[in-house]
Amino acid sequence: MTTAASALPSGPRRPADAALAPLGHAAPAPDPADASAHSFPDGGTWRTEIPSVEGPEALATVFKEAGRLDVPIHRISQGSGVWMLTDAEITEMVESCAERNAELCLFTGPRGTWDIGGATRSDSGGGGLRARGHDAVAGCVEDALRAASLGVKCLLVADEGVLWLLHQLRERGELPADTTFKLSALVGPVNPASFAVYERLGADSINIPSDLTLEHLTEIRRVSRAPMDFYIEAPDDLGGYVRLYDAAELIRRGAPIYLKFGLSKSPGIYPYGAQLRDVALNSARERVRRGRLVLDLLARLGADGGLSPLGSRLPGPLRRFPVTEASDAETGTAPQKS
Repeated sequence: MTTAASALPSGPRRPADAALAPLGHAAPAPDPADASAHSFPDGGTWRTEIPSVEGPEALATVFKEAGRLDVPIHRISQGSGVWMLTDAEITEMVESCAERNAELCLFTGPRGTWDIGGATRSDSGGGGLRARGHDAVAGCVEDALRAASLGVKCLLVADEGVLWLLHQLRERGELPADTTFKLSALVGPVNPASFAVYERLGADSINIPSDLTLEHLTEIRRVSRAPMDFYIEAPDDLGGYVRLYDAAELIRRGAPIYLKFGLSKSPGIYPYGAQLRDVALNSARERVRRGRLVLDLLARLGADGGLSPLGSRLPGPLRRFPVTEASDAETGTAPQKS
């Protein structure tokens, strides 16, 4: 596996090019204008992520399998939330990831799909994962503060208001300056304008839905350099898409990008508990194996260059909305009359 050096990939390597070209079916030449001009601060163009790692036992399983299959892991993410873990479990996960130069990302707080509101169970989906009401927002912020106090440096967010509040807390020093915020795949933007708004609200990496086209990635890259997160294989509740053969072109167009090794045809495990142990551990192993399949494919195509060094986690400079003193509307106070 070739690690990051300097140059961005010059062009995609297409499957079966050498076999198809003599038959008159060569792939169209790549347009250089489609390639991303951006990279991570370390010079790399892509990093790896294993999602849905719900506790210390699943994490140990992931690292054991990653060692066996030689799969480099930059980020581990969890979906059930900080509130579903004890302090001891979080501490164990933080220490285990630190030993292996992997970033740990935990989900923040209550979400609409688990709330008592009925709209999320309607055909329209209602407000989806967003935090319903002040108390849900407060729960997400409490999760963030607790996780940060235990050494967690990356927080997963599914609500734009929560994201903006956490960014303000980071700017005020109430969350560590090197805390990063990752936008959930379940609220991911589908166009360049919304992607750029999430960057300005404080997102440091942004999940985009796996049904976006390659052209959509290029459109986004023309307005923002914020890292993308992309499921190479999406869970069924995100569509179940399997896009292994797009991996090289996803890197070329989407850099800087996290390739997420998800798993389709697997039962959902959120919120996780011991009743789901066998499913969680078996799916954790298989996610790592899926990562090995992607890495092998990139190597066969000569497109495995540009991998960030392990331990790299920061996104580089990003654009933000200015953070000012709370307005009257935000504090709920009436404007003073002169």
